[in-house]
Amino acid sequence: MSIRENVREVRERMAGAAERALRDPEEIALVAVTKTVEPPLIVEAIEAGVTCIGENRVQEAERKFGDDLPPVERHLVGHLQTNKVKKALELFDMIQSVDSLRLAREISTRCEVRGTTIDVLVEVNTSGEDTKYGLPPEEVLAAVEEMADLRGLAVRGLMTIGAFLPDPEDVRPCFRQLRGIRNEIEERVVPGVSMEHLSMGMTNDFEVAIEEGATIVRVGRAIFGERD
Repeated sequence: MSIRENVREVRERMAGAAERALRDPEEIALVAVTKTVEPPLIVEAIEAGVTCIGENRVQEAERKFGDDLPPVERHLVGHLQTNKVKKALELFDMIQSVDSLRLAREISTRCEVRGTTIDVLVEVNTSGEDTKYGLPPEEVLAAVEEMADLRGLAVRGLMTIGAFLPDPEDVRPCFRQLRGIRNEIEERVVPGVSMEHLSMGMTNDFEVAIEEGATIVRVGRAIFGERD
């Protein structure tokens, strides 16, 4: 199928999942993950109605985000090294992968120098896997409370990468846990912090994520095909 057909199919699946959960499909955003995808195909996806793209690496985004790319919201969805923060702030509208207080402080410092503010999501390791980035669930509330005091940083919710399991149902507990953490933070009413977004779910499991409350899903392969 073409990229246009793939985008349409993904949106139909998103709508179906939302309806099963008695949710409004319009409240769920699609981020097309463009890791290893070249600009002509990204343009094709934008022309097919994609309004937000996600990149995993600053270096790759720097190469691909040229003047030829149509206007589109740009999110960093992969791990961000502190020495890449300055460039990331020039390239992205949101950083979804703030996985430590050290990184949050560096983003704040750079934003103060620039006189800007950037929306961020706090990444949580819900799978417990050592290979994944993200704060341990038990540390998230305290970290968010500290981030609330950092200038230039607007915390807008949480993000997770669920366990890589063949059956999406087996990933559901990861998404349910993230929603629970979000609810706990909301109950605390942390000043300056919004929990409007839960970014969770990728090609294999985004429908389950939507059923569990995702407001952002990050889909690459289902739009662009298998990566080399």
